[in-house]
Amino acid sequence: MSTVNGTPLTRHGSRVPAAPARPSPAKASPAPAPRPAPTRATAAARPTVTPAPTIATMIICLPDELPAEALTTHHLDKHFGVTGTLTPLFWAVPQLRLWQRHLMIGLRKGRPAPCAGGPVRLLDLAGMRHAAAVGAGIRYQIWQQVVHGTRPASPWPAFETRHLTDPDRYPYDTAIADFHAQPRVHAMRLHAATGGLGQPGVGELEMYQAGPLAYQHYRAASAVAGDAMLTADGRKLAPASDALAHRITYLEQALAHLETVSPDQRLLAVAL
Repeated sequence: MSTVNGTPLTRHGSRVPAAPARPSPAKASPAPAPRPAPTRATAAARPTVTPAPTIATMIICLPDELPAEALTTHHLDKHFGVTGTLTPLFWAVPQLRLWQRHLMIGLRKGRPAPCAGGPVRLLDLAGMRHAAAVGAGIRYQIWQQVVHGTRPASPWPAFETRHLTDPDRYPYDTAIADFHAQPRVHAMRLHAATGGLGQPGVGELEMYQAGPLAYQHYRAASAVAGDAMLTADGRKLAPASDALAHRITYLEQALAHLETVSPDQRLLAVAL
C-alpha cells in the first residue's frame, strides 16, 4: 500500500542540532571559546492519524446459548451492541434437507439459496469463495482494459491519512481533488460514469494494483469474512483502516478463526 512517509514540517522547515565546533590547535595563549550557535525550539511533530475502516458487513459468531428467536434485527443491539440489519450474504449448501431448513437464518429461495446465516456445516463457504474468485477474475480483466496506459495511482487512504494528520495544511477538499486528479482514477471514473461493464470501483484501486491473483484472493476471502467479525467470546476482529495491508491482516485473522470453529458454530451476517 502507499503510505504517507515522514512528518509534516513547520513553517520554519526541519530543525536539526547544530554540529559541535571542532577543537582548535594548541597555542601559547588560549583562544577565546567559540560563541554557541543560536538554537530554536523544535516544533513537535504531528502524530500520523489512521483513518477509520469502512465496515459495511459484519460476521457474528453466535454463542451456543443464544436462542433462535433472538436472531432478529431488533435484538442485535441488545445482544451484540450492533445496529444493523440481517443480510443474505451466505449460501446454503446445495444438499440442504427439508428438516434442516429451520436451522437456517433468513433462508430465501434460489440456487444457490441465499441466507443470513446458519451452522457452518450447512453453509457453502467453499462455493462462495470460488464464485467470488471467478467474478473477481472477470472484473480484473475489465479493469486492466479500462486503465491501460495509465500510471499506478496512490490509493485514497494515503490522501485521507495526510488530511487527518494535518487538516489545516491539507484540507479534505484538497485531498479529494488530488486523489481524483490521477489519470488512472480518471479512467476508472469515466468507465463507471458511462455505465461500463464490470464497474471496478476506485475504492478497490489498491486491491486491483496488487495484481490479478492477489485481487482474486482478496475477493474470495472477503466473500466469507465480510469487513469485520465478532467472535462467540466477544472479541472483535476488524482492519485498522481501509488500506490493503490492514485489510489483509484482518482477513488472515478472520479466516484463521473460521478454521477453528466447530461445524455446528452458527454464523450471522449483518449489514451495518
